[in-house]
Amino acid sequence: MPSRRRFLKRSLAAWGGGWLALPRGLAAAPVSVPVRYTNIARAAGITFQQDATATEQKYYLETMGTGCGWIDYDQNGLMDLFYVQSAATDIYTPPRPLRSTLFRNNGDGTFTDVTEQAGCAAAGLYGQGLAVGDYDNDGYPDLYVTGYGRSILYHNNGNGTFTDVTAQAGVENAGGWGTSAGWFDYDKDGRLDLLVCNYIEWTPRNNIWCGEHRPGYRAYCHPDNYKGQKLKLYHNNGDGTFTDVSERSGVGVPEAKGMGVVLADLNNDGWTDIVIANDTWPNFLFLNQKDGTFKDVSFISGIAASEDGKYEAGMGIDAADVDGDGWLDVYITHLDFELNRLYHNNHDGTFDDVTYASGIGNKAIFLSGVTMKFLDYDNDGWMDICQVNGAMLDNINLYHSEVTYKEPKLMFRNLGRGRFDKVSEQLGPDFLTPRAGRGLAVADFDNDGDLDLAVNNRGEAAELLRNDGANANNWLQVFLIGTKSNRDGVGAVLKLSSEGFVQVRQRQGGMGYMSASDPRVHFGLGRRRSIESLEIVWPSGAVERLEKVPVNEIIAVQEGAGIVPKRFPKVTVKG
Repeated sequence: MPSRRRFLKRSLAAWGGGWLALPRGLAAAPVSVPVRYTNIARAAGITFQQDATATEQKYYLETMGTGCGWIDYDQNGLMDLFYVQSAATDIYTPPRPLRSTLFRNNGDGTFTDVTEQAGCAAAGLYGQGLAVGDYDNDGYPDLYVTGYGRSILYHNNGNGTFTDVTAQAGVENAGGWGTSAGWFDYDKDGRLDLLVCNYIEWTPRNNIWCGEHRPGYRAYCHPDNYKGQKLKLYHNNGDGTFTDVSERSGVGVPEAKGMGVVLADLNNDGWTDIVIANDTWPNFLFLNQKDGTFKDVSFISGIAASEDGKYEAGMGIDAADVDGDGWLDVYITHLDFELNRLYHNNHDGTFDDVTYASGIGNKAIFLSGVTMKFLDYDNDGWMDICQVNGAMLDNINLYHSEVTYKEPKLMFRNLGRGRFDKVSEQLGPDFLTPRAGRGLAVADFDNDGDLDLAVNNRGEAAELLRNDGANANNWLQVFLIGTKSNRDGVGAVLKLSSEGFVQVRQRQGGMGYMSASDPRVHFGLGRRRSIESLEIVWPSGAVERLEKVPVNEIIAVQEGAGIVPKRFPKVTVKG
């Protein structure tokens, strides 16, 4: 196999300008197909309902909501679904026992609650989010559930059950208000390390009164009233234990108010970096220095604030190449009367706020963007933006008459080269139903080639939105199996060439606000019927070039072996 350096030189020569830049002459207009999202949660047996634990005391903890995530815990080729739950507080007793819930994908369009037999209920934990990753490289994904005051690491035993190994692993995050988390191999030793976002120093003892002193007007406080906590980075020792390297690495030095996380290579040097959405605090960009440390370039990069220098209510975040130049751009959601920001990667360590230039502008000015994901929802080959919304204040209309507590979802379709158009109204009534949205996780749960949505709503029933129509366009999905690299292939870069059209994807860690999406890398192909090549740069530095890659299939690629047999059963969905 050619070396990584030779691969990069060849790519530069072939594509010119920036690394893996797309030739403008080949950027054909995306082919649109009609897509509708249908909420099949009830028919599918998804019975989860999040408990907001709401009280008149307006505990800050209540408004956050909880995340959700996809995990093929039994490795049968079907994505299973995990919803994170809250817990009782010192002033709130739930009407029924609360626990997080694991739903097994039955392969027929239905799901079964297997939480008790799997042993991953996280009962008693006021849960927040989750991260999925195979930290011990045994072929079975493990589960990290973040929460208020502590977090839990569940080791996957490979037999349908999990074991709580938090204490022996040393990743409890004791005293931290853990929100989002992600797995990545920051030092390229072949083992996944763990990054945990922490929020603010809030407790029931310092829960102050905010809002007006009249009935119904008490509000959840602004985060400026509380000191921020700090990020945690746990290094995987390879023996089932982790070492806290937060301060040594540099990521745990600045005060943070961490909400969302993306772990990806932002400067194309082959090493995974860290991007954090902070709430009313400068966003972080830590560049990997390749020696176990990270450099804080938040301010000089332009990521820290908006174009006009404001620190906004950063919550949801993701990174993707939206304009086809081979470099990852960043999107961050904010609350009502703020803008959701799209930052364009300038290839030189800096980013420009292109929110207006991209066509996004103020089209969601009255919506509170809680979380988002880049995805190619219509399989046309360009990365779109799906955003889940819902105000933080349940009485927001008393303060802003134009704003409602429950809000519709938002979809921005990429028209090509990073120009977006709002198409939410075209996706069906279930997509537009107002909710107090919090968690969003994307996956092809029925293995039919288009991307479905799992949503966790504050104080409401969960949603499972099936994508109907996108697979009228062609597609490919890639499941990575690392050998010398970490088993999940996190940190790999994939370049797909199809009839002159080039796409670049990364197998990222983190991904959004308190949620975990499908680990398989998805490519929409539009009407293109053939793939000339799929090139993969593994975290180890190994490079593979695959030819005669099938279209409209999910393939497994093993480092050093190419395409290998693995079954991904197609689901016939009921309802």
